[in-house]
Amino acid sequence: ALPISATGSVGSNRVRTTLTICVETIDFDTQACQLRVKGTNIQENDYVKMGAYHTIELELNRKFTLAKKQWDSVVLERIEQACDPAFGADVAAVVMQEGLANICLVTPSMTLLRAKVETTIPRKRRGNCTQHDKALERFYEQVMQGILRHINFEVVKCVLIASPGFVRDQFTEYMFQQAVKMDNKLLLENRSKFMQVHSSSGHKYSLKEILSDPAVTGRLSDTKAAGEVKALEDFYKMLQHEPDRAFYGIKHVEKANDAMAIDTLMISDELFRHQDVPTRSRYVRLVDSVRDNAGTVRIFSSLHVSGEQLSQLTGVAAILRFPIADLSEEESSSDDD
Repeated sequence: ALPISATGSVGSNRVRTTLTICVETIDFDTQACQLRVKGTNIQENDYVKMGAYHTIELELNRKFTLAKKQWDSVVLERIEQACDPAFGADVAAVVMQEGLANICLVTPSMTLLRAKVETTIPRKRRGNCTQHDKALERFYEQVMQGILRHINFEVVKCVLIASPGFVRDQFTEYMFQQAVKMDNKLLLENRSKFMQVHSSSGHKYSLKEILSDPAVTGRLSDTKAAGEVKALEDFYKMLQHEPDRAFYGIKHVEKANDAMAIDTLMISDELFRHQDVPTRSRYVRLVDSVRDNAGTVRIFSSLHVSGEQLSQLTGVAAILRFPIADLSEEESSSDDD
């Protein structure tokens, strides 16, 4: 509201009001974890004109009402999961190499990059390693501070420290030496949550290989992220050894479903956000049908490394209970006819 005084100066005051907007665009900032919706006002209001565009930021612990013409099973399930505190970010990962570290939180729905530490580490010189060692110590200190700042040990069950070579061992040793020296109870009490694993690099994409490591999957058996990675791993193995039991692409997967052959369906959540409602409904029907036929459905997050990989396979893939002859061959022979 902008009241104008007798002198012509304009003042402003904030008012709290309830708006009803028809959402046209959604913007989700993964770094700040902020969700903004933009659309037109569709209900008479003292402060905002009908049809005027408005952007609302949906904040934590502030109630809002979401109305849709049709609620499908997939959407309802995802709302249920989002409201369940057990589905929090229970895994953290520090993927590192000399001079580079990515501190990530692995939630059931996405991989969040919380901090990136980059430092130039001078090379070791013959007979003089002082500069190299000092730079490395500063780097380890920054990574340790990043862990303390970004990882909530009340929620996180496991912290993976991954790197090529001995970087992870040296860093872990440094961190707990400092924790003893500074009497940092938070780190010392949660020492058992730290797990060292091998990765080929310190880049974020190495998370996929880390989460598929058998030692890690054993420790994280109860997390959704590890389950997704394993399912995708099984699919690739099947594609290699028994291609007639590994299908991808909506047409092929639907044909397999018609034969009640799907054992595990993997589908990207991106497909349920499709702008075209009939297309969206097609994927929902597929999910419901596979469940009705006692199949397992895994909905992958497009914000996870495994979800990104599934998107390269059209976003939908299935492992079958029994082999079905290659449909592409059938299609080409029917085209010839």
